[in-house]
Amino acid sequence: MPAQQDRTGTVALVTGASRGIGAAIAQALAARGTHVILTARDSAALEAVEDSIHESGGTATIAPLDLAQADAVPRLAAAVAERWRRLDTLVINAAYLPLLTAVADLDQKEFTKALTTNVVASQALLASFHPLLRQAAAGRVVGLTSSVGSVPRAFWGGYGASKAAFEMLLDCYALETERLSAIKVAIVDPGATATAMRTRAFPGEDPATLKRPEVVGAAVADLLDDDFENRLRIRVDGSR
Repeated sequence: MPAQQDRTGTVALVTGASRGIGAAIAQALAARGTHVILTARDSAALEAVEDSIHESGGTATIAPLDLAQADAVPRLAAAVAERWRRLDTLVINAAYLPLLTAVADLDQKEFTKALTTNVVASQALLASFHPLLRQAAAGRVVGLTSSVGSVPRAFWGGYGASKAAFEMLLDCYALETERLSAIKVAIVDPGATATAMRTRAFPGEDPATLKRPEVVGAAVADLLDDDFENRLRIRVDGSR
């Protein structure tokens, strides 16, 4: 584990930051001095995370938006560029879990929403924030994935397909930028974690048996303290 770094003066954008893993990552980065831009659809929940960061001595800015809206991401990137001129870290955490069902029974609206949120919006984030990541001394992109993106599981085809495409986007972006900039990309599988999405997928599971989102948040913050190898893939294990 790398020594904790003072990241004062750095700027990070965390998507899906209103709760769960996204909120935990934002709080962990803020605790190390990063100014965190929090984005999600739920304004009230974002404000609660922002308040918790400020109460702990960190700094954050909320940017409520729906990543699935066509012009939302470019508008956010323009606002970040105007205020900060660069982006040191982009954490792509927001994701949508469609109904778990057989591939032959996938609801087209649900599947389209998953592809839009998990893939199309992710490409928009990479495209819109690429110029700002290049302005950073060491731009970093971290994408949160799932094991079903690489290991097929019955009834998880919709979500798994979206995560497989998400991982491919990140890997290709990493290869395209590695000789032209200091940008590095990591893909993180948080593993079984006590989140609202996990509860939707496994309603009978006892959340007390799972690790807390804060474990994942600390792991991502530790990762960003390290000069990791481009296209790094890790799975987070840890105690509750």
